[in-house]
Amino acid sequence: MSQKIVLMGAGLIGREHAALLRANPRVELVGVADVSEAAKAVSDEFGARYFTDMGEMLDRMRPDGAIIALPNALHVEAALACVERNIPCLVEKPIADSLDAAMRLVAAAEKTDVPVLIGHQRRHSPDIAKARQIVADGILGRLVAVNAMWMTDKPAAYFDAAWRREPGGGPLLINLIHDIDCLRFICGDIDEVMAFTSNAVRSFEVEDTASVSVRFAGGALGTLLMSDTAVSPFNWDTAAGQALYFPHQPENSYHLAGTKAALSIPCMDVWRHETEAGHWQHPLVRQHITLDGSRAYENQLNHFVDVIESKAEPLTSARDGAMTLATVLAIARAGRENRTIAVSEMLA
Repeated sequence: MSQKIVLMGAGLIGREHAALLRANPRVELVGVADVSEAAKAVSDEFGARYFTDMGEMLDRMRPDGAIIALPNALHVEAALACVERNIPCLVEKPIADSLDAAMRLVAAAEKTDVPVLIGHQRRHSPDIAKARQIVADGILGRLVAVNAMWMTDKPAAYFDAAWRREPGGGPLLINLIHDIDCLRFICGDIDEVMAFTSNAVRSFEVEDTASVSVRFAGGALGTLLMSDTAVSPFNWDTAAGQALYFPHQPENSYHLAGTKAALSIPCMDVWRHETEAGHWQHPLVRQHITLDGSRAYENQLNHFVDVIESKAEPLTSARDGAMTLATVLAIARAGRENRTIAVSEMLA
């Protein structure tokens, strides 16, 4: 029997969720809640009932699960409405627009034991999942250094939406948060961060470029370079071929190095010496890791159904999503205050 799902938010990503729901035989989209004029057309297109009030939709439709694709500031309100009604929900990233709001949702989810899955969809991608396994299995040895890049050139029309030019709408919270979540998932929690941020190209209130240094809890050090005003193939969205509406341009966006081997992602090549006695004067052997070809968003939806059916725990819980948010907010503070920020400061 298929699970009845409702959708809160019928914007760009909401429509993508609707299409994914329609294509999956395990689920049925039964309701759409959104106050925009275009939302009624979306509900009609996908054969769902239309509501302007999300609480009314939850009460009348009594769904098995809900997907929340609203603006960031509305995530927690919508998720709490689900938790109060014992309805599992998938909340698009970030979990919230502030850490205080995120922790309110964490407290409610943990008190009631209602599943809340945060939509960091890259965790469901086969390259990211395999990289986590490779690190956990010790194939790289002791992890020493991590390098990540997210650089691309957004068009001027992208910023017609005013919130993308204002605090909370810059690429740290919109884009780099995905990379931070991937690195936390693969390499472990981040304890400390340093950062330089710049808005020199667009002169908006928010950053357009940032360079970041991090210290992982396990001792490894990392660097991240991010810009949404630089022409580049070095970003996971296009490099992995997993994004919903970007061209696939094979490249690497993450590089991990340990005492035994190195790994590039998403091309998934492991580099190591032929023998354990090898060192920098000896050639390296490249081993390509073959993946299963599955799709991140489809995997995420199937995982959400497993969560609804009590077959799995959320891969990214509310608390996990809050930790990723805290790490990104620490980076933003480090850029403003020109000092090292411990992530624990954000949680104090």
